[in-house]
Amino acid sequence: MKIAFQMDPITGVNIDADSSFRLAEEAQKRGHELFYYGPDQLAYEEGRITARGHWMTVQRVKGTPAILGARAHVELADMDVVWLRQDPPFDMHYITTTHLLDRLRDQTLVVNDPFWVRNFPEKLLVLNFPQLTPPTTVARDLETLREFRARHGDIILKPLYGNGGAGVFKLTSGDGNLSSLHELFTGFSREPLIAQKYLPDVSKGDKRVILVDGEPVGAINRVPATGEVRSNMHVGGRPEKVGLTDRDHEICAAIGPTLREHGQVFVGIDVIGDWLTEINVTSPTGIQELERFDGINVAEKIWQVIEAKLA
Repeated sequence: MKIAFQMDPITGVNIDADSSFRLAEEAQKRGHELFYYGPDQLAYEEGRITARGHWMTVQRVKGTPAILGARAHVELADMDVVWLRQDPPFDMHYITTTHLLDRLRDQTLVVNDPFWVRNFPEKLLVLNFPQLTPPTTVARDLETLREFRARHGDIILKPLYGNGGAGVFKLTSGDGNLSSLHELFTGFSREPLIAQKYLPDVSKGDKRVILVDGEPVGAINRVPATGEVRSNMHVGGRPEKVGLTDRDHEICAAIGPTLREHGQVFVGIDVIGDWLTEINVTSPTGIQELERFDGINVAEKIWQVIEAKLA
């Protein structure tokens, strides 16, 4: 098959951690041809969806993860699969790429389905499952945020469409910075904020559970650094081996059918204690860490699902 990856620069990926690299590596092992382009090179041209990029060969060599061919101009309808893999922020640039890729429907399999990526942003899809999530509010209004904190005490406040732990704050019940942070965020963005009741269990870790076509295949625990509430690995979180609990299976059973029915093949959910906090569909990570801890080939499982869909 011909496989295109729409992603951030592949020349800068960490070959020991990047999930897009691992997906490409497994596809190459299975005999598929690989094409790479950045989201800025995606275009609509008089009825055609095109991209300017490079045919590539990936290799597990630090500093040179891919050998790129000459620059090429391709029609994405000629691809068998297009991977939507650039990282957030989930802004209008990102949303526009989902509109363009959605025009490939019935011609090319786009993973994850861009229509539902657009309609399932990570911090909003969880609102469909209030029985699984901690108390949550989405608001731009300062009075609403103040009342939420008055009801729940310590809270986590973060941008609704942020990513990677950027802009995440823990505010205690007596913290005087809520209005200042509200002023800061609303001064540069028209988007609402999301607040959730603080979960002390985060000190034990923020579990990333990976689902393939709606089924859980395993999890890693991300433990925050000392004095930190964020567990993201690029801000110092430490990955640990962890198993799936009965509650994890209950959460996955509840959300799995929605993911499967809406073309979300590769998803990573975040679970703190017994509570679901995010459903990551845009560019989830964690494949390589899970493969090392559990000795399973997650990338193979993902490609088996995709190949079955095409068959």
